[in-house]
Amino acid sequence: MSKTATPYGLKPVNEIGGLPYAGSTRQIKIASGYASNIFYGQVVSIVAAGTVEVVTTNGNNSTPFPAGTVGVFVGCTYTNPSTNQLTFAQYFPSGTVASDAMAYIVDDYNTLFQVQAAGSLAQATLGSNAQLNAVQSTSTGSTLTGNSNTALSTSVGVTSGIAFRIVDFVDSTTSTVGDEFTDVLVKFNPVAHSYNNPTGI
Repeated sequence: MSKTATPYGLKPVNEIGGLPYAGSTRQIKIASGYASNIFYGQVVSIVAAGTVEVVTTNGNNSTPFPAGTVGVFVGCTYTNPSTNQLTFAQYFPSGTVASDAMAYIVDDYNTLFQVQAAGSLAQATLGSNAQLNAVQSTSTGSTLTGNSNTALSTSVGVTSGIAFRIVDFVDSTTSTVGDEFTDVLVKFNPVAHSYNNPTGI
């Protein structure tokens, strides 16, 4: 996997203390007609209207995540306006008119997420902070799979304003430290997650 660039967004793996991720999510409303795709594995934020939207900043010191950043999107439900049937979906299609649209969000700030870097990360980057490689948008994912193609930047730093901490490397038959596109485990830094940030929305 990490020999080629195949970014897949952020996937929940386990808790910082080692407990497995048990699938816990929080449901938060998506505004009817929201004009952006929301893909599985994208970072999302609660906005002033009390609904959830895609975060469109990189999460660095200059362009930090908004105060309402609440976690990672992992699917949704909505009544399909064409069929009038309740739909369980991997992603939210841009412009869907549905008053009952709900996002499923991994909002526990102690969750570790697996993410692919946009290049190689050496052992020395363990414990460093990193931002997203590019701004998320309505096109940073696949409408076929519903998955995000968000990746982690290989530009690392130590300042507290950067969104993620690199906690570990993925060691498997398809991934190892320093691969061309290294798979790592990250968690939200306190400043980047709404539940740790004392600033309201």
